[in-house]
Amino acid sequence: MILAMVALGCAVQQRPQGGPRDREPPKLLKATPPNSTRNFTAKEIKLDFDEYFKLNSQFQEITVFPASDKIPDFKIRQKSLVIDLKDTLQKNTTYVINFGKAIGDVNENNILKNFTYVFSTGNHIDSLSMGGTVINTQTGLKEKDITVMLFTLKQDSLLFGKKKPSIYTTTDSLGNFTLKNLKEGVYKIYALKEQSPDKIYNNDNELIGFSTRLINFTHDTSTISLKLFRQAPTKQRFVDRKFTNDGAMMFTFNKPLVKPSARILYPPGLDEQKIIDFTRTGDTAMVYSKNMDFDSIRVAFFENNKPIDTTSLRKGRKEAFQRNLAFRFGISSTNQLKPGNDLRIYSSLPIEPFDPTLITLKEDSNQVNYTLTKDTGKTDKNFVMKYRWRQKVGYTLILEPGAFTDIYGDKNKRKVQKFTINQPENYSNLTLKLTVPDSSKMYVVELLNDQNIPLRSDVITKKTTLTYRNYYVGKFTLRVTYDDNRNGKWDSGNIKEGRQPENIWVYDKPFTLRPNWESEEAVDIPKEVITP
Repeated sequence: MILAMVALGCAVQQRPQGGPRDREPPKLLKATPPNSTRNFTAKEIKLDFDEYFKLNSQFQEITVFPASDKIPDFKIRQKSLVIDLKDTLQKNTTYVINFGKAIGDVNENNILKNFTYVFSTGNHIDSLSMGGTVINTQTGLKEKDITVMLFTLKQDSLLFGKKKPSIYTTTDSLGNFTLKNLKEGVYKIYALKEQSPDKIYNNDNELIGFSTRLINFTHDTSTISLKLFRQAPTKQRFVDRKFTNDGAMMFTFNKPLVKPSARILYPPGLDEQKIIDFTRTGDTAMVYSKNMDFDSIRVAFFENNKPIDTTSLRKGRKEAFQRNLAFRFGISSTNQLKPGNDLRIYSSLPIEPFDPTLITLKEDSNQVNYTLTKDTGKTDKNFVMKYRWRQKVGYTLILEPGAFTDIYGDKNKRKVQKFTINQPENYSNLTLKLTVPDSSKMYVVELLNDQNIPLRSDVITKKTTLTYRNYYVGKFTLRVTYDDNRNGKWDSGNIKEGRQPENIWVYDKPFTLRPNWESEEAVDIPKEVITP
């Protein structure tokens, strides 16, 4: 019995436990015919690797240039990849098979990036190379894993945005790229940060970069700079429209509206009692109607009083919605209110009446008087509580059931919120002394927090001092837009029009604000570098 157990144990093969994790992609041991073969006549290519591997998204990742009418077959045999060339090859032509991110090992899927197999049916192999960097316009940082695509001038209008390119590569961890085995010609080059790995620019949310100039390629180059940006859609359209769970009508657009408004066209009589809440970004509208006794509704949207589009929604006439009247408060994640600020209360639904007798504010254990009003100029969802707040005491806000009633007649459940007033010494002042390179131009100066969210925007045209008072301690970044069209904001580029986005400069020295600190910095905005 013991011998049997020992024999059985010896027969069981297990993956070794522990040890360092495999981070290496498969390595090519041998190619038959060898890579870079001239006077190529084979019908089959065999690539031997040092480990078992798999092919990821081979139809999206693997390309052959020049393209063939008949797509080669790619078959895995043990640790080898066998490529069956089904088409007749052109004479005296360099062929490049680009595997992109297709080849990965079986266990960890470590990718053999940008591997290419090259051969020529003549005695010459095209050997020109093209390289450069890809930079994010908004951050000024180089971007890794960006697809860089090259099209001949003839291919450009036929393939770009419609089919994947035959010539492409991806940027490395430093944002650099190199395209090899190219021949002389005129090219268009693009960089693409994809939403889906199809190597086709077909989504408004994808980042794109391009060279305005045609590249008349006659010799090696490594100085191409491509700047990624999100192109503003040329036509306003709805990307979503629906009833939410609480009965609100939500309309989302593919780009922000400027000075937006809306009108309910049908049923009659609803427009006068509607409530509209546009998000801060201007790309989403929430429309509320107290009267929900309808089965369809038609809403028109306007931008600066000019019609944009009209759309409809349908529901059951007596359809019920699951409403939950909830609240959030203008305090930090640590339940602290900024000193000198009023307490802002935000409801999830528009409020009709509220009952101050059911709203209690306690300072420590003592009930105190306050003033509560609707936020002027906002929708009926925002309120302001005023009180002479004190340091080093605890506050408790109690909303009893029925303190607030939404437009549908729903009342809130009991809500208790505790908070304190933050210490003034946790805030600091920052003074920036800015010098501009050209006083005839306009610059948009933005201060960003550590999550790259703009906190404040200023437009300047000359040497200026900007003071940021009472900012919470942390790291901040300065971003400057060269506002060429002088409209006070950054403007996207457009590929069809051959227009680059407005240039942005990001100050490479972050500002660290310490508690109770006065910081001053002199910043010289550099001369604008024009993207070719």
